[in-house]
Amino acid sequence: MSKEVIHVDGNDVIVREDTAKAFRFTHWGLVTAAIGLGMMFLLMWVFFIRAASDGKIESPAQIANTNANSVK
Repeated sequence: MSKEVIHVDGNDVIVREDTAKAFRFTHWGLVTAAIGLGMMFLLMWVFFIRAASDGKIESPAQIANTNANSVK
C-alpha cells in the first residue's frame, strides 16, 4: 500500500493512502459546512433586516401579498 505525507499539529506524518484521503475528506467537509453555514447566516440576516426595515416583521408571503395588494 502506498504512503502519503499529511500535516498534523505542525508535524509531517507518513500514513497510508486511504488514511490520508480520509483526513483530507474530513477537512474539506468541515470547510464546506462552515461556508454553507456562513452563507445561511448571512441570508438570514439580510432577510431579517429587510423584513424589519419598515418597523414590522412579516414573513416573505406576507410581504408579497402586501406588495400585490398595493399595486391594485
